[in-house]
Amino acid sequence: MTLHNRISRRELKERILNDPTPRTTISFYRYFKVTDPGAFRNALYKSFEKIGVLGRIYIASEGINAQISVPSHNLDLLKGVLGEMEGLKALRLNIAVDDDGKSFYVLDIKVREKIVADGINDPDFDMSNNGKYVNAAEFNDLTNHSDTIVIDMRNHYEYEVGHFENALEIPSDTFRDQLPMAVDMMQEHMDKNIIMYCTGGIRCEKASAYLLHKGFRNVYHLEGGIINYVRQAKARGIENKFRGKNFVFDQRLGERVTDEIIAHCHQCGKPADTHVNCVNDACHLLFIQCEECRKTYDGCCSEECRDFIHLPEAEQKEQRKGVDLGRNVFNKSRSRLKNLTKS
Repeated sequence: MTLHNRISRRELKERILNDPTPRTTISFYRYFKVTDPGAFRNALYKSFEKIGVLGRIYIASEGINAQISVPSHNLDLLKGVLGEMEGLKALRLNIAVDDDGKSFYVLDIKVREKIVADGINDPDFDMSNNGKYVNAAEFNDLTNHSDTIVIDMRNHYEYEVGHFENALEIPSDTFRDQLPMAVDMMQEHMDKNIIMYCTGGIRCEKASAYLLHKGFRNVYHLEGGIINYVRQAKARGIENKFRGKNFVFDQRLGERVTDEIIAHCHQCGKPADTHVNCVNDACHLLFIQCEECRKTYDGCCSEECRDFIHLPEAEQKEQRKGVDLGRNVFNKSRSRLKNLTKS
């Protein structure tokens, strides 16, 4: 059995877009010891391919991080497969809040050094000593008190389109840089309640362990992240303190949580929160674009890229030679917008 995809991604994308089969987008993770990541990866690939799972999955000796979609009628089969895998029993699945089922087009499972790149080299760091979980109701209760600080452990472009009320942004371009910055920023708040959150829980769980490792005491993290919080708040009929859109790392690039638009178009400055990738295959910059600017720039980030896509295809291909086409798809650097933002 082939343990990787052999069909072009463009063809796979067309297949999914034209397939009427309902699909469900799911994310999950778990920190646990994986003794042989390569063997674990291959076993998972075989099982997932049989039931039509697509998505992006990372395996490392510290655990698993997955964002996938599955045919909705195979959801129980997925739960069965996971339940039979060592280390994945009773796994929490975060089902997407705003889902069209077209989130992924290929099954891509990779072995990595870590499931979250953290830059931690301290041999005494213990991932199992992490902060206390809080659910949606507990999060709301704690954040009603003045001695609680909420920290967003996501990238700036995620925070930009949506975040919790009064949440602090850690102004860094990478998670590995955010960890020491969070410690420095919180030094004067050592005795306060600190709640950390992220999209699905994987980053804030590690961040909570890091703060405890650095001597903090009252550290919490939001169980299941924003995705689980929004579902719990809706199911329990409690106040939703998240505002705007939840950025997600798949083809959707966002889940609508509330109708509020708290971000702005990077080209004209008007209220907008739709992330797009520049349609120029030699660019693919990730940025926010309103509908009016989409029409003006033909889906491009600049006049330069707009002019480029109207060149003959042969000339485009010649100019693209040697270019890393994916370098900007999830570009974390704030500098990526320095010549774009007009607001």
